[in-house]
Amino acid sequence: MPDPLHLSLWFSNFSETDMMLRTLSVLRQFPFSQERPGVNYLAVHPVSWNEPTVLERRFIPPAKPEEAVDVASDLLHEDYAYVFDVAWDLWIAQSEPRQWTLVPQRVRIVSQGTDFDDGAWEGTGNIDVDFGLDTAFLYENLKLTPEDEDRVRVNVTRLIDFTNKVEKNAGSSGRLLWSDSEQDNLAQKLIARLQKVQ
Repeated sequence: MPDPLHLSLWFSNFSETDMMLRTLSVLRQFPFSQERPGVNYLAVHPVSWNEPTVLERRFIPPAKPEEAVDVASDLLHEDYAYVFDVAWDLWIAQSEPRQWTLVPQRVRIVSQGTDFDDGAWEGTGNIDVDFGLDTAFLYENLKLTPEDEDRVRVNVTRLIDFTNKVEKNAGSSGRLLWSDSEQDNLAQKLIARLQKVQ
């Protein structure tokens, strides 16, 4: 069963003045889709996820990370969350006979102020990168052919490369790649899948 996949990032300093600098540093590491290079959408949520947004903006064409962060910076508060929708290209298996297509997939980069939603950042990170479902990295229910293995390996490599770039260049003090699955450890699932496609 597919599960949502996240990368949670914590920073030693995530004050109101540092929040957008940290967010920009993460956005700059992201491998944007060739078709949609940049930030496609920005939403600003006050106080908690239960409150209506105070700003929603679509960027057509997609905005450079600096532009989107500049728009968000006009509404800086420690009890706000900022959602940046971006996309990256992943190989997706399409029906039978199985064909693989390189498709832009949405990723949400959520920057949470320290007072937002009763300190939700403590569990999910100052910045939570929501990759959507983990299917593209595991394809657990498929018996993989050599071509399938190549496609899955490319997707997993893209995920690992981004995670490593963020750790090296964004200044986080802690990170955790996780999914909602309670039965299996995500790292073990990824390692097992990579071993099968080596």
